[in-house]
Amino acid sequence: MCGIFGIESHADAANLAYLGLYALQHRGQESAGIVSWDGQRMHVERGMGEVADIFDEAVLSRLAGDSAIGHTRYSTAGTSMLANAQPIVVMTSMGPLGIVHNGNLVNAVEIRQRLERDGSIFQTTSDTEVVLHLMARSPRADVVESLMVALGEVRGAYSLLLQAEGCLVAARDPFGFRPLMLGDADGSPCFASEVGAFDLIDAKPVRELKPGEIVVSRGGELEFYRLPQVPQPTRCIFEHVYFARPDSVVFGDAVSEVRLRLGSQLAKESAVEADLVSPVPDSGVFAALGYSRASGIPFEFGLIRNHYVGRTFIEPRNAIRHFGVKVKLNPVRPLIEGRRVILVDDSIVRGTTSRKIVKMVRDAGATEVHVRISSPPTAWPCRYGIDTPNRSELIAANQTVEEICGFIEADSLAYLSMDGMLGSVSGEPGSYCTACFSGEYRVPMSREDERQHTLFPIRTEGSE
Repeated sequence: MCGIFGIESHADAANLAYLGLYALQHRGQESAGIVSWDGQRMHVERGMGEVADIFDEAVLSRLAGDSAIGHTRYSTAGTSMLANAQPIVVMTSMGPLGIVHNGNLVNAVEIRQRLERDGSIFQTTSDTEVVLHLMARSPRADVVESLMVALGEVRGAYSLLLQAEGCLVAARDPFGFRPLMLGDADGSPCFASEVGAFDLIDAKPVRELKPGEIVVSRGGELEFYRLPQVPQPTRCIFEHVYFARPDSVVFGDAVSEVRLRLGSQLAKESAVEADLVSPVPDSGVFAALGYSRASGIPFEFGLIRNHYVGRTFIEPRNAIRHFGVKVKLNPVRPLIEGRRVILVDDSIVRGTTSRKIVKMVRDAGATEVHVRISSPPTAWPCRYGIDTPNRSELIAANQTVEEICGFIEADSLAYLSMDGMLGSVSGEPGSYCTACFSGEYRVPMSREDERQHTLFPIRTEGSE
């Protein structure tokens, strides 16, 4: 759950990297950073919090150079602290290297333990740093060759950018779990997790990097390399269900169109009589619109989201019931009162937030509340870069749909089928990772990484 952006051969590189990260803020709000290269040395600025809180004119003025990469982070590997904020910058025999990474490596602990036994000293607990240590132990005359050697040892999900002396390198793992786009800003190559970052800086999208592709920009000229291929790509379906911005194009599909199709199919599979369809904003908006169009039931914003809620807020000393949900969402009583409401959301994780939302809508006067989810039940944790709890905390792993419906106190509950979800995207159904719904992990964790994952589960602050 991270956003990455990079640009090379542009006089305003750091400022454009800042804007690119701003457009990718939805992919991570925990920390952010930028490293630039001025032809002599690297300059790095990082901080905890959101992009606009970290970077101002004074900070950006210290990021000299015509090449820069940036990162906005939500951790799934490594704890939440400044030391783990990216870019990670190190000095090597090949010169300084800076790296940013979106994804999760499933053999990072195993490799780290081996490297530490051989004398390596790590400065972070992030899996990303493993790539830099592997490079440092396999120096090559061309840093790209060193990176390819390192990537040959790691497994899992990665879209990454590497800033080196004289070049910027973009790489996507052979399975293609996470998106990575190539763009052109008036002749300057740029890279981003999503095309929304290009829109903000008036850059033209060129294409998505292929799974296993490495693109190198040197002085504005591009070079192309390929890692060994795998039998079939394994793209993350949850990018379409929830994670990507609806104005993005991911894996060749417009995200908004996919979500409209998800909602439409959901209406066909789980019709119910009601007076209005309301999304749980913001992630449920397009699926709810698709549901409304297919069912003929009017679409209304029955819930309003407070867009000015920061990462933290001070709760009152005297407990207010459901405070955490109320500060973010509030019902529109005139639309809801006396009516049968269909609530459309993208997923249910623990079920506690859904329960509070249903209660909120009932308290606003709804006579019936029917919950519809535009994906199958989330019954397995993600191991490839989406922040999810352990399986014991996932309500769909431990309860039936009927039991979940009872827990959230809805009049009815229905999920989209697996076939319905996969039929809403282009490409072969087998070319998508559905592990969080099916438990089928195509890239297994190493034994040590599995043990670490069990002993020290992924953080879930802010999750349902």
